[in-house]
Amino acid sequence: MYRIRLFAIRHARAFEWFYTRFESALVALDPLFRRIGYDRLERPVAAVEKLTKGLLFDCRMCGQCVLSSTGMSCPMNCPKNLRNGPCGGVRPGGFCEVKPQMRCVWVLAWDGAARMQGGGKINDVQPPVNRSLEGSSSWLRVAREKAARPAGPSDAPRDTIARAFPTARAHEPAAAPLAPEPPSASHRGNRH
Repeated sequence: MYRIRLFAIRHARAFEWFYTRFESALVALDPLFRRIGYDRLERPVAAVEKLTKGLLFDCRMCGQCVLSSTGMSCPMNCPKNLRNGPCGGVRPGGFCEVKPQMRCVWVLAWDGAARMQGGGKINDVQPPVNRSLEGSSSWLRVAREKAARPAGPSDAPRDTIARAFPTARAHEPAAAPLAPEPPSASHRGNRH
């Protein structure tokens, strides 16, 4: 499995080319998917996705695939599940601190991204993993979301997190409450 994963990273540009066309086909099939029902399609499509991506990328079926942004190196293969870059423990030669026999997923991601035309997407900040989506098909999610988007220029990268968490502001305060000052700090403030 690990050797196939390394093969996919070495051939990231070919996989990117294929996935771009595959994604376009899925988006074009949205009217049919809606007629059949995305809920009905979820289980069989997720099974095919798990088999295919499991073999090629050692996919963990997080439901929020970012392979096209990470050089075809799945960040969920990181023992720490880091979504936005390597930890501070990358060993010499680019090996993982937790699994020393494995190359760091993010070292491989940068290598794969350098081979891709859209390699700059590795700099996009990814939202945290939504664990409720694990096991679901990211292919169907992408098809549904992209088909629902109006045609035109893409959204600015800075609002990615806002789009990913549209209800966050309703559940969280706009600013964190202030913690009470420790006694030692308030005594210093009273001195003249």
